Amino acid sequence: MFQDEPLTSRTEAITPGEDLSDLGVEQLTERLETLRQEMARTESAIKDKKAGLSAAEAFFRPPGAS
Repeated sequence: MFQDEPLTSRTEAITPGEDLSDLGVEQLTERLETLRQEMARTESAIKDKKAGLSAAEAFFRPPGAS
């Protein structure tokens, strides 16, 4: 029951600016979905970082400061 390939699929690394002319429609569609997922993940990380920053600023704000 040994397998040469891992059970998880390996996603090829996406390099911005690379030549897309050799990719088919299915590959381009998968690439676009991967990029959309990464954008959503990045936007979520930004939101979390901003929330953490706001909480820290509120915690360290001097009493009576607005």
